[in-house]
Parts: sequence; structure tokens; C-alpha cells
Amino acid sequence: MVTAVQQSIRRKKLARLRAGSVPRALEICSGCGGLSLGLKEAGFELSAHVEIDAQAAASYALNFGKGRSEGDPWALPRDMEAYSAGQLTSELGLGSADTAFDLLAAGLPCQAFARIGRSKLREVSGGNDDAFRKDPRAALYRRFLQYVQDTQPLIILIENVPDILNFGSHNVPEEICETLEAHGYRTGYTLMNAAWQGVPQFRERLFIVALADVLGQDVEFPEPIRFFDLPRGYEGSRNVALKHVDRSSGRFHELREPDPSLPRAVGVKEALDDLPAIREHATDPQVIRKRKLSDVLPYRNVEMSDYAAHMRNWRGFGTKDGADGHLVRLTPRDFPIFGRMKHGADYPQARALAETMFEEALKKSGMTWRSQRSATFQDLYASIVPPYDPAKFPNKWWKLDPAKPSRTLTAHMGKDTYSHIHYDSRQCRTVSVREAARLQSFPDGFRFAGAMNAAFRQIGNAVPPLLGLAVAKVLRRQLDEAARDEGSVGAGRKVA
Repeated sequence: MVTAVQQSIRRKKLARLRAGSVPRALEICSGCGGLSLGLKEAGFELSAHVEIDAQAAASYALNFGKGRSEGDPWALPRDMEAYSAGQLTSELGLGSADTAFDLLAAGLPCQAFARIGRSKLREVSGGNDDAFRKDPRAALYRRFLQYVQDTQPLIILIENVPDILNFGSHNVPEEICETLEAHGYRTGYTLMNAAWQGVPQFRERLFIVALADVLGQDVEFPEPIRFFDLPRGYEGSRNVALKHVDRSSGRFHELREPDPSLPRAVGVKEALDDLPAIREHATDPQVIRKRKLSDVLPYRNVEMSDYAAHMRNWRGFGTKDGADGHLVRLTPRDFPIFGRMKHGADYPQARALAETMFEEALKKSGMTWRSQRSATFQDLYASIVPPYDPAKFPNKWWKLDPAKPSRTLTAHMGKDTYSHIHYDSRQCRTVSVREAARLQSFPDGFRFAGAMNAAFRQIGNAVPPLLGLAVAKVLRRQLDEAARDEGSVGAGRKVA
């Protein structure tokens, strides 16, 4: 039940915004700042963030720190379980926690909710099918609800994977929304695909939005601006998640399918073609080994797409002649395979291709299969053919199709980028850090702290900035409408 004191705090926040103040945001589990980029572009002030990963927190400070020093409290990594909202505002000099922020956002850890994460948890627990239920990260949404109580925001925004709809047959978004409604919020949740919001990547995500009753607004979500039929696997995963939606509550917003008349979704060639061609890995790998993540290389002299222009000219993150982040994995055994793979090919096809290449090399060597027990034969085979079982790793590799959006980027890219092999066969490699950032819609002026693996992990964990921006623009419009309407304060009605 919302108390009179809480209602008064929210009214005062709305009155402050009506007087011309910029709405202030606190993001929990911010990562390196993908969602924050969208919030900032939509006109929210990034007042504070909480992120436990030191390298992601360093990237956040690097891009949003406004010249703060490395030891500044604003830039430190923090554990949301160890830090209360009051401690945070006290350390940052932001005053009382319940008056400091207008928007509270969170990209809560998804590992316990995502089916791929559950498989990993099952593996490390020795085969316990219910290990994901005991993962402490699965309960962090309850800690987030405590932040809601402490900060009394006007707007709440949560992002996660669709599988959060079925956490052991429990619909977590329904629980969150029901709790928030009891504390004076109007709520809603839905699924959105990043490709339909201009991101060159098929990435299905769930968003929960809650608006304080004093705003007099009902929850809205952005309309798609791009069209592309979802690949079969994404349609299947979406349908599995939707089986656990109880539409009788009225909280779930039906998916907004894009109209085929909309512009086609951004393909990976359109997204990456102006970035530097990287071929040194196959001719002089020492060049790559000596290159730093911060080293800037010039853009290619090709016709620039609208998407590339956006990434090069994002407000506050613009670049002129080149960008950084041109590090790639050095996996020489597989470079020839990458070069001969067809667009859209996966690991079974790559493995079959490698077997063919081995047969060609075997013929040139003068050996036959009768020599297969010899060390020379075995060494030749190992130097050409990857050791993974195609039946167990059907999706381990994938070569980008230049005309289509990319598959979903994951945090696992910090350990393995074979899921995103460059479409240009002449470059015969996996994507670079900057290319992964482009596929996630990070502007070229956004910098990543740490080494290559850490950068890939941060990118894979992030909310695509353009997807975050699409949601943030709707929220900012609704907040502005409420601030303009004198009757919205306490009226509990929808602004027309």
C-alpha cells in the first residue's frame, strides 16, 4: 500500500520536473552503460549507477564520468546487495535517497533465468536440474524492489531475457508488477526484438515498465521501426516464453509486430563495411599481438551507410577519422575454414569443410589413411580439423550473413567469438571488439576498459543502446506530458 508520505515525495518530484529540472536516473547492474546511453540520449541525467564488475564499472566511468578521477566514489564498482540506496547517495553527495532519483532502471543478471545459463549451472553443480533455482542472482529482483522502496522513483525500468517468464514455472515479471502495483505504480511488460528498433542484431528481450500513479499515465512501449522476419529459432524461443504469460492480469502487452512496409532491418554489412579491414592476423599475427584496444585505425574509404553514420556521429561520442577496438582472436588453424565457409554456415558445415580440406592436404602430403596411426598423420589432422563433435556443438560456429542482422551477442564472447565469424571471406576471422560493439549499437566513440576478453564480455552483457533509447524516448515523452498537465498530480488518470 502506498503511504501518504510516499505519495507526497512523488508529487514533489513531479513538481520539480514541472519547474524545469532534468529527470535524474539511477541504474542498478548498469554494466558498461548500454542502457544508460539510451537514457542519456533521451534526456535523462545519469546521476548514479551500481555495477559489481570492476572492468564494466571502469568503462562506465570512462564514458560517463565527466572527468572524474579513477578513485572517485562515482566510478567505484559496487555490489547491489552490499550497498543500500542510502549509502550510495551519501557517498556521492546526492542527499536523501528518496528524493535523489526520478527513474530507477536495472538490467538484472540473466544467467539464472536464461536457459543457456541454466545449462551451465546444471553442469557446474554436477547435474542438478534445479541448480538455477538456488543461484543467488535469481533473487536480485527482490533486492531491486527494496531500492524502489528506498528511492520512490516516478519511473521503473527493468530489462531481462524472455526466459524470466518461466523461472521454474514461475512468471517473475507478474510477481514484480503485482508488488509494484501494491505500492502505487501502473505496470506492464512485453517482449521486444532489437532488430525491429534499428539494431543490426536479432536480440529478444523482456522489458518491465512501471509508472507512478501520480503521473496519470498508463504504460506504453515503442512501435517497431524496422522489419525482418524472425529466424525460426527466435520464433520458437519466443513461443516457449509466451506459454507462461497469464494474459488475464492485463499486465502483458501483446507484441507489436513490425509492418512489412517498414524499412528493412539493418544487415551486418551495412553495419560494419566502413570499419577497417583486418587481415594481419593471417599474415603477421605479431601486429595483432602488439596492438592495443585503444589504438585507432582509419575508416575504410567506402560509401557510408546511415547506420554507420549514426555510430560515428552519436551525440557526445562522435569520431572523425577512425575508431579503436580492432583486436581479434588469433586462431590460425581455423582461418582457412572461415574463408571457405558460406554465409550462414554453422559448425557442422564448417567441420565437414575442414574434413574436405584435410583430405586435400593428405593427398598433397603423399600419405593415405593407412598412415592414420602415425604421429605425422595425427599432427596434420589436428592442424586442420577442429576437435568438437558436430552433434554436441551444432551452433558453436556461425558465419555472418551480410544481408541480415547478426545472431544475439552473448557474454560468452569474452571466451569464444566463433559464433560471429566475419562475412568477408578475405578477412577470414571472427569479429573484432569494435565490430561487436557496432552490432550491439554502441557508438564508435564509446570506449571499453580492460583487455579484449573483458571488452567482449561487457558488450555481450549490455542492453543495445538503440533498443534502450527506443524505450527511454517513450518514457521521457510520458514524463514530459505528465509534467505539463497540472491535473495529473494525484489525479490517477491517463493523460490524453
